[in-house]
Amino acid sequence: MATAPARQAGGSVRVTLWILLVVYIFNFIDRQIVNILAEPIRIELGLSDTQIGLMTGLAFALFYTVLGIPIARFSDRSTTNRPILIGCALAVWSAMTALCGVAQNFIQLLLARIGVGVGEAGCTPPAHSLIADLVEPAKRASALAFYALGIPIGTLLGMLIGGLLADTVGWRNAFLIVGLPGIILAVFVIFMLKDPRRSGMMQQAATPQSTDQMPMKVALKAMFSSRAFVLLVTAGSAAAFLSYGKVTWITIFFQRTHGLTPGETGLYFGLVNGAAGIAGTVLGGYLADRFGSENRRHVLTAPAVGMVITIPFALLAFMTDNWLLALFLLIVPTLCNSLYYGPTYSSVQGLVPLRARAIAAAVLLFFQNLIGLGLGPLFFGMLSDILQPSYGEDSVRYVLYGATLLGIVPAFFFWRCSLRLNDELDQKD
Repeated sequence: MATAPARQAGGSVRVTLWILLVVYIFNFIDRQIVNILAEPIRIELGLSDTQIGLMTGLAFALFYTVLGIPIARFSDRSTTNRPILIGCALAVWSAMTALCGVAQNFIQLLLARIGVGVGEAGCTPPAHSLIADLVEPAKRASALAFYALGIPIGTLLGMLIGGLLADTVGWRNAFLIVGLPGIILAVFVIFMLKDPRRSGMMQQAATPQSTDQMPMKVALKAMFSSRAFVLLVTAGSAAAFLSYGKVTWITIFFQRTHGLTPGETGLYFGLVNGAAGIAGTVLGGYLADRFGSENRRHVLTAPAVGMVITIPFALLAFMTDNWLLALFLLIVPTLCNSLYYGPTYSSVQGLVPLRARAIAAAVLLFFQNLIGLGLGPLFFGMLSDILQPSYGEDSVRYVLYGATLLGIVPAFFFWRCSLRLNDELDQKD
């Protein structure tokens, strides 16, 4: 029978996880809403597909990634109040999202998206560090997968709300309506979220001495001396390159190729993408904890296999001229491509020293977001511009064919990493 302090601690952990989840949902609403609004923005401002790629990807990702590591270092300090850091970051990115709605040209919109990236850089590294301090290693994959639910839920809501608002009040008002509530939430987070380093909720293994900051040089050497860590970063970056690149252009694909409005795309694709993404994220965390407890290499089995399974379903989805059939076929790829979130981040946390957890998350995010979010939409946008003289509005369809076939790359690196997990995790135990 659980003692009162144990029950209290468990309740505090759950409250913390739910608050962090809500913050991460807002993170992805503000990050992804630009995808569903990209086509009406393109039409009003006269943008090329390359400019769309810059706006949806690199403008955000460059500052997001560059600032992520120093913010992670700051959050690793034992004196840092991580809830205040997360709350202030939330206020900044929400205000910048609202400013996107008043942009009069491409440069102004680009600068506002840069501001969103600056704010969002202060969310995930301290959040991962909080979760690692609160949750025992055996349950960490599930806890991080729960936090990662913010990705599909936020993406779903961003598409649904953004598309509906675009059809009814226009893309400018959509940014304003979505951005402003986050400023109110930021105040709530600052006052309600508790830092375990200050509230006595730390896991027993995380002693006060162990939370002292590890020197950057030492932390980086520990990380990159791990072959499994390098393979995992490579796999995660390749997966993010394809994931972020495809979600931007799939929303545009349904509008250009199939003639759906932003609201229709947000509703139908948003529901499919969100529901399948949620299911895949939860399933990935469960499978990692379930089979990884027996043989830790199987923590990454589901992501490796899942990314191969996606290929034929996605190709058929982009080939068909029936948009309903395309939506139905995309359920499997979306679910399978979401399996890697929890297993990837939990493995990273286990492969590095305790005092380098936040910086490890930041390093992974640096590569995932610079390569994935920064270059994915931009690369596919440039490719679409190159193909337009030959294929016209259908150029996006051919871009998505190529992106689908590249899914074999992250699958290979997840598999290679899984072969080394047992040995390297044993060394850290």
